[in-house]
Amino acid sequence: MSDFTSGFWNWYVALITLLSIAGCGLLLWSQSKHKVRIGADGQPEKTTGHVWDEDLTELNTPMPRWWMGLFYLTIVFAIGYLVLYPGLGAYAGKLGWKSSGAYQLEVKQANADYGPLFDKYLQQDIKAVARDPQAQAIGERLFLNYCAQCHGSDARGNKGYPNLTDKDWLYGGEPSVIKETIMKGRNGQMPPMGAALGSDTDVENVAHYVRSLSGLTADPVKVAFGKPKFGACAACHGADAHGNPALGAPNLTDKVWLYGGSAETVMETIRKGRNNTMPAWGEFLGEGKSHVLAAYVWSLSNQDQLK
Repeated sequence: MSDFTSGFWNWYVALITLLSIAGCGLLLWSQSKHKVRIGADGQPEKTTGHVWDEDLTELNTPMPRWWMGLFYLTIVFAIGYLVLYPGLGAYAGKLGWKSSGAYQLEVKQANADYGPLFDKYLQQDIKAVARDPQAQAIGERLFLNYCAQCHGSDARGNKGYPNLTDKDWLYGGEPSVIKETIMKGRNGQMPPMGAALGSDTDVENVAHYVRSLSGLTADPVKVAFGKPKFGACAACHGADAHGNPALGAPNLTDKVWLYGGSAETVMETIRKGRNNTMPAWGEFLGEGKSHVLAAYVWSLSNQDQLK
């Protein structure tokens, strides 16, 4: 059972549970009595007097004893279960069983069974692991379990979630960097630059200049006015706008856009900034699984190197 915020809920749950079981027993006992209906002539009647659709009559007969016995057995089972296992508020049960304890036991057993396999891969270079069919199958399963919720089952990402099948990497696509990202996570921040640029007109001009860097349609006049203002962005993205992997600042000269490359979206990004988090998986997965997962992720954009 979950921890209770006060002693009241502990007793409340326990009382409701016991009353429910007692109520079921009382109901069964009341229905086990054969109540005989006496007719106007003083003789017992074989029906309850209820009639539907003119000729459907309810007989006055008790429920089968075997059927009643089964329900009494469920009550006995419920009482025995509640004595042995948690179910009555904060009562832990005679066996002291906990779902968290069962989970930890399963994890311990799994580590004993598969730990040597992950340790073996941990001793190998990530690129070598990526060429191992068994490791690839394990990595794919890990990816589908823990990464697909954000990056998609095909790893092509979505708005705000990077595509892992191309060669565009915010922090670098080297195997060791990918492993570091998986284990430690990332917190990518694009600060709001609207106030720094001055006005909405300046924001629009810079947005057109940024779009022009990757060959997208842009107003030449706004591009000319936006180029000098881009200096406020060069500290992160570089004077050539090729980005900075050390900061996670994206390359603005390609056609890869994490949130979309429309003029409206680029202006929104400049004006309001972005804040994106990749959670750290190192503590949960451990280094061995992270190593195999990194090999799988690296392979997604480097199929040509696996042959």
